[in-house]
Amino acid sequence: MSEWLSGIEASEAGHRLALWLALSAAFLHAVFGALQKGRHDPWLTRGAIDVFFLSIALPFALFVVPWPEPHMWLIFLGAGIIHLIYKLLQAWAYTKGAYTVVYPVVRGTGPLFAVLGAYVIFAERFTFLQWVGVAVLLAGIFGLAVYNLIFLETERDTLNAALGFAVLTGLFVALYTTFDAYGIRATENPFTFLAWFFVVDGVIMPFIAARRWLRMDHPPDLGPLFARGFFGGVIGIMSFGSIMM
Repeated sequence: MSEWLSGIEASEAGHRLALWLALSAAFLHAVFGALQKGRHDPWLTRGAIDVFFLSIALPFALFVVPWPEPHMWLIFLGAGIIHLIYKLLQAWAYTKGAYTVVYPVVRGTGPLFAVLGAYVIFAERFTFLQWVGVAVLLAGIFGLAVYNLIFLETERDTLNAALGFAVLTGLFVALYTTFDAYGIRATENPFTFLAWFFVVDGVIMPFIAARRWLRMDHPPDLGPLFARGFFGGVIGIMSFGSIMM
């Protein structure tokens, strides 16, 4: 599979595949975000999701994909730290603000920072029409946030904090997207990066969520929580894997 992906790089087929993977990732990420913000506490849901990140990826990392090159471990450490900060910021944003306001701001700032990062770090250059496309994308996403902000009736007292966390989360979305793009290009087999990334990414949040669950006066039942975590884990792997491919 990795040889086939390398073979279509920079080809018309590769461009079409990249477009469909990006669109799939966008749709799946919206579903993923709704799952985290939904029925349960966002911290608990994220912890349950990461349990399945780890449990699904570990067999592939140990027995299927090639072992990472020595230089990759430092990259995995950097990716793990960046994603942990991103997840903490996102959980705080979801705790303090409505999903229909927070999520568009996160997804609106992420592409802007990612384009700037690609320009500075990867020396990618964009045409005028591409910049217009970025502007239209940002106008649509932020327009949705503004509309929901105007008609929002709940959680207005914590809205400023939620928006602040949302912007910071968007910054870290761009940061992890750029850093992970570097990481997946730094190894010979991209599936090695994906498998070990999900192992590293799934370690910390389950402990944070477990600590929060134990301190709750009325903690939720674990069955429905882990069911949501399983679906979130599968969708998250598909979403992140698509955008990295």
